[in-house]
Amino acid sequence: MKDTGIGKYTVSFALAFAVTSLLSAVLVVAKERNEDTLLAWMKAATGHHWISHGILDLLVFVLLGWALAQIGFGARWSGNVLSAIITSSVVLSSLIIAGFFV
Repeated sequence: MKDTGIGKYTVSFALAFAVTSLLSAVLVVAKERNEDTLLAWMKAATGHHWISHGILDLLVFVLLGWALAQIGFGARWSGNVLSAIITSSVVLSSLIIAGFFV
């Protein structure tokens, strides 16, 4: 496979972004469906559920991005592949949230 010149951290954190986007959408739905448990816990943890949500998203993004970089996952993927993955992830995340609230 041809070296694309895209660094391992770029690839790793792009993939981490895609996963975090999907996780965030699923977490929105989970919070809404479990107001007495998950939503209440997230409110109690930081004072507001969106703060807890943001912290969880940041932790997943940073830890997953770092872990993927350490193992070299997808190190030779092209920019087009990464763009398609990110775009698909954001569109699917949007559809998950919109579909739940419609």
